[in-house]
Amino acid sequence: MTTSTQRRIAVWAVIIAIVAVVAVIGMYHPNTPAPQPVPTPALSTLPLVYQDSTAGFSIHYPVGYTADASYTYQELGPGKDISGVKFTIPASVAAGTNLSSDSYISVEKILNVPSCSASLFLDTGENTVPPSVVTDNGTTYSFTTSTGAGAGNRYEETVYALANANPCIAVRYFIHYGVIENYPVGAVVQFDEQSLKNRFDAIRRTLVISGK
Repeated sequence: MTTSTQRRIAVWAVIIAIVAVVAVIGMYHPNTPAPQPVPTPALSTLPLVYQDSTAGFSIHYPVGYTADASYTYQELGPGKDISGVKFTIPASVAAGTNLSSDSYISVEKILNVPSCSASLFLDTGENTVPPSVVTDNGTTYSFTTSTGAGAGNRYEETVYALANANPCIAVRYFIHYGVIENYPVGAVVQFDEQSLKNRFDAIRRTLVISGK
């Protein structure tokens, strides 16, 4: 091997060694950001879980909400009761506002129906909007709303029925409040309806149908 060839080999060996050292320094330099893990969605604000093994569903709900598994919706008239479970808001949510503390979100079921429609869960009077199909968070629902009034009270109901569910399962929002003008000035403040509905939405989106 000639002297010039030996020199070229030596030079390339030095270059390769330098590149290797730079690569190692780059991997372990303290200013190099470490790979960040992909965040996992948390249910920390909805830590409680209700499971219905008969209807085959589970749902998360917040601390402070009261679960009532003996709940029955009875506003459709005799012989049309709908069984389910309701989660009543904490009294602290309504305190100091015109919102009534009997407001709730419920999961209800109807057996032996040819199709699952929100219209099965509300009176089809003039105050009820005809059902429509909506998709939220990847789930398709039959959706409708209804309003009612009496003696200074207002009632708003929203129903999300799961399309193609058997039994027919729906989530109901029941919001009861007083007309703010009927209170003495300064006695209460207007409740944040959108905030309440957002919380109900978060609960509804945890509903999982597992089957029997």
